[in-house]
Amino acid sequence: MSIELTILGSSSATPTIDRFTSCQHLKMVDQHILIDCGEGAQMQMRRYKLKRSKLRYIFISHVHADHILGLPGLVFSMNLLHREEPLHIFAPKEMFELLDLFIKHSDTELRFPIIKHVTQAHDREVIFEDTTLRVTSFPLYHRLPTTGFLFEEHDKLKRLDIDACNKFHIPFTHFTDIKKGKDYVSPDGKVVVLNEILTRPSTENLRYAYCSDTQFNEKVAEEVKGVNLLYHEATFLHDKLPRALETMHSTALQAGQIAKMANAQKLLIGHFSSRYDDLRVLLNEAREEFPNTELATEGKRFTVGEQVN
Repeated sequence: MSIELTILGSSSATPTIDRFTSCQHLKMVDQHILIDCGEGAQMQMRRYKLKRSKLRYIFISHVHADHILGLPGLVFSMNLLHREEPLHIFAPKEMFELLDLFIKHSDTELRFPIIKHVTQAHDREVIFEDTTLRVTSFPLYHRLPTTGFLFEEHDKLKRLDIDACNKFHIPFTHFTDIKKGKDYVSPDGKVVVLNEILTRPSTENLRYAYCSDTQFNEKVAEEVKGVNLLYHEATFLHDKLPRALETMHSTALQAGQIAKMANAQKLLIGHFSSRYDDLRVLLNEAREEFPNTELATEGKRFTVGEQVN
């Protein structure tokens, strides 16, 4: 399995001539997920050959305009293209109030159901879980109630040691139970082979954390400990710390500090103020604290784990 993350928007507040506002496309355990939905999101999906028809889940961190203005247009386009599959949206209740107004006052009748999952920004909470994926929301520290999202693979089955299974003449009908962690016991109960002899550890569960608008807070690092890939906003350089504090955003240096405290494997920074034309200054500042940092800019695709077609 793999994490495949495509950046659709990296600008804060307003788009620039070459940067769109916040939006990311995540492909994980064969699920196609949109995280935040800034203005022009569907245009960016077309540009980077990401099919709207495959989207099943959308996660919205908070209702500031630069994170949501693309959602009504995306929903209306899906409707025009005769979508029938349900669309699951995880968002604050205010997002659904706004979306309902768009639908009502445009006299639109949706051909597909929107499944509304109302999030809250006060406590850590598992907001989605199936057999392959778990999504947890956790508090961020911004002017509006804002949530971060942690996307995690479920625990994997152990890997069979085929040579050991052959050595002990284990019938293949027991393989599934053995991969689930059970010992082998022969039908007559006379032969017992411990699971640890017949299996090898499974590969690491992949984890991606998305931390949108937030001021620096060590609690965020605790929520994302040890993730493979961490996205953290970096709106300003550290010389603009007073402005970051005023607007409840983070500096690039602070994003690097969070990644270091979290012992993340890789840091992506985004949500850049439009005052910066050359983003390398932000990248260099984050790397002072956390060298394995990259810019999360439009069209960049980051992959972790085995590539799955």
